[in-house]
Amino acid sequence: MIPTQRSDMIPPQRIVPSPLGSIVLVASDTGLRSLHFCDQPRAPTPASGHAILDRAAAEVAAYFAGELREFSVPLEPQGTEFQLRVWKLLAEVGYAETRSYVDLARGIGQPSAARAVGSANARNPLALILPCHRIIATSGALTGYAGGLERKRWLLEHERRVAGGAVQLPLAGS
Repeated sequence: MIPTQRSDMIPPQRIVPSPLGSIVLVASDTGLRSLHFCDQPRAPTPASGHAILDRAAAEVAAYFAGELREFSVPLEPQGTEFQLRVWKLLAEVGYAETRSYVDLARGIGQPSAARAVGSANARNPLALILPCHRIIATSGALTGYAGGLERKRWLLEHERRVAGGAVQLPLAGS
């Protein structure tokens, strides 16, 4: 008999603390499916028991401690073909670097699709790991981040501090 996953089952998940509030991790048995910030205060959940969640929690802690620049936890983002192409390109944006939505659109071979790229970014299920916080407006302004612009600013400043670079970043409309 082939085991099947029931759609009404709650996938394995864990809440982990961060300097920016609680982070919710959701996994399958083979990869991380979601990492997102939670604005509702939540108590952290137990630290062990699921290999993917254990690894993701450890990597998130190391990232915020300034000890990790590249995540290696296996990923299983769920999205459309277009979203997956955009998210794959997000993964190539280096630590403490930024790209524009137009840069990403060009990178997927659709230079006029900057708005669609922005929409795919907004639906990125793996914040931090697929670093949509590193995507900014062509003008250099910080715009659009599902976790909020203050978190985006904090993440970029954190990475630049760790990398030893300047940290002056404008907000949208600045």
